[in-house]
Amino acid sequence: QVQLVESGGGLVQAGGSLRLSCAASVRTFSRYNMGWFRQVPGKEREFVAEIDWDSNSAVHLESVKGRFTIFRDNAKNTVSLQMNSLGAGDTAVYFCAAQRMGSPRYKYWGQGSQVTVSS
Repeated sequence: QVQLVESGGGLVQAGGSLRLSCAASVRTFSRYNMGWFRQVPGKEREFVAEIDWDSNSAVHLESVKGRFTIFRDNAKNTVSLQMNSLGAGDTAVYFCAAQRMGSPRYKYWGQGSQVTVSS
């Protein structure tokens, strides 16, 4: 079982920055690929970024490339999302997720953290 707790969301003005963090309570954190997703009311949950177990590979949604960066610290069991140049379109609830290596899907999810960008 993996428990994920996000932190760092909040209200920011357009053009500003926020860093989301996710703490995982699991002994074998390095055996999980980690991802960030977001969702706005009435829409499907959207992939934002993911990073593999040893940070060799990271993928970002096209619309956030160059603005958002996912990174992890396996010694601290954390994964973070640095978000710069935020715009109104980034307003959403952001979720951290864990995918065990070899598994086809993200099985574990955090409770979500609200990010609101004011224009």
